[in-house]
Amino acid sequence: MRLKKAPTLVYMFFLIVLITLGIWQLGRAEIKRTFLEKKAQVIASQDVIEMSNISYDNVDAIKYKKVKITGHYDQVHQFLVDNRISAGKVGYFVLTPFILEGEAKAVLVNRGWIPLNPDRSDLPDIQIKSKQFEIMGRVNSFPSVGIKLIGAEIPTNTWPSVVQVIDSQILANKLGYSVFPYQVELDSHLPEGYKREWQAIKIMQPEQHIAYAIQWFALAFTLTMLFLWYSLKK
Repeated sequence: MRLKKAPTLVYMFFLIVLITLGIWQLGRAEIKRTFLEKKAQVIASQDVIEMSNISYDNVDAIKYKKVKITGHYDQVHQFLVDNRISAGKVGYFVLTPFILEGEAKAVLVNRGWIPLNPDRSDLPDIQIKSKQFEIMGRVNSFPSVGIKLIGAEIPTNTWPSVVQVIDSQILANKLGYSVFPYQVELDSHLPEGYKREWQAIKIMQPEQHIAYAIQWFALAFTLTMLFLWYSLKK
C-alpha cells in the first residue's frame, strides 16, 4: 500500500488535533474532580474563619468557607446589583460594606435579594435598623452575568448606588476605602437580610468532560478507519 503525501498529511493533522482535544478534556475532568472534592470538604467543614484585614485577599483560598467578621455596616453607602432574577421576578442583590473593626477596609456583604419596585426610579428601602457588630456568612465570588455590557461595572451616582457588574476596585474608589475582592453571603438566620437562597456556581461535571474526550477519540478512530479504507481502495 502506497500512501499519497497530501491525504496523509491531512489525515495526520486532523488525527493530532482530535487526540489533543481528547487528552485536553481528560485533563479538564481531573481538574474539575479535584476542585469538587476540595469544595465538598470546605462545605462539610464546620470551621469558622476569623476575618481580618491582613489576610484572605485570595478568594480561591477561602471560597465557600464560613467566616465571622467583627465591625459595623456602612449603611449610608450601599449597592444594588441590578437584573437579578428570583422565582421569575426581577430584583436586586443588596451589597452592603461591612467595615472591619479597627481597620479602613470592608467586605461587601450580600444581604440577599429584594424585588424591583414598579417604578424603577423608586429604589427600595434597604436601611439597617439595628447595629451589627458581628456577622457570619459564606465567602463566594461576586454575582456573575451572561453578557457584560459596556459600562455595566460603573455604579450610579445615587445612594444606594445601582450597578450591574461588580468590580471591587471601582466600588472601592467610589467608597473611598479598600474592599476585599469577593463577597460574603449573609447567613440566612441573621437579621437585616432579605431573601437568601445561596447557590454555589454550577460548573461542568468531570463526567461530561470524559464524555467529550470519548467523542474526540471516537472521531479519531473513525478518521483512521476512513483513511485506511481510502488508502486500500486507491
